Amino acid sequence: MRYLRGVPRSGLEARRRLQQAALELYRERGFDQTTTAEIAARAGVNERTFFRHFPDKREVLFGGEADLRAALIQEVADAPDGLQPLGILLYAFRKTGRILEDNRPFSEPRLAVIAKTPALRERDLAKAAALSEAIAEALRQRDVPDRLASLAAQTGWATFHHAAQAWIDDPSQSLDAHLLQAFDDLHVLSATAPPEHTRPEI
Repeated sequence: MRYLRGVPRSGLEARRRLQQAALELYRERGFDQTTTAEIAARAGVNERTFFRHFPDKREVLFGGEADLRAALIQEVADAPDGLQPLGILLYAFRKTGRILEDNRPFSEPRLAVIAKTPALRERDLAKAAALSEAIAEALRQRDVPDRLASLAAQTGWATFHHAAQAWIDDPSQSLDAHLLQAFDDLHVLSATAPPEHTRPEI
């Protein structure tokens, strides 16, 4: 998720080096043991440059989130008419999933570092919540009722995350294939819901 608009080429290069340096150091030493000064030094820039691009050392691994959000919102808006909410999201995720595939050498170790670092997991959860709300609002703009938009966005994002992890674990298949499988599985699960009159008492 490292694609940016409106940043001079030299700035893009510095940002890319900072992201790569941070990832390397977090893997070598751990997140807590790494400082922003060390990240900057590994990237060949000064610490002031680090803070021009990122507010803290957690955010350096989430630098593409705003662009991913913008891309997802646009793809939700551009999805063909006649699709149900989850179909709209599958369309959008398949389009934007190419970003992860293009950046697999960064995406794979990034997810691994986040998974084992509490501070990064916390930031990841906050980003996911904000992203889900943005997706829900994009669905509302397509006249999906509010209740369904929120549920679809949260369910869809969880399914996308599940597919991305499956892709990391099994790279023999494309992310797109894992996405299709995950959404097929989601439909299987929802199809097994019992009719209302047979739901168990609680």
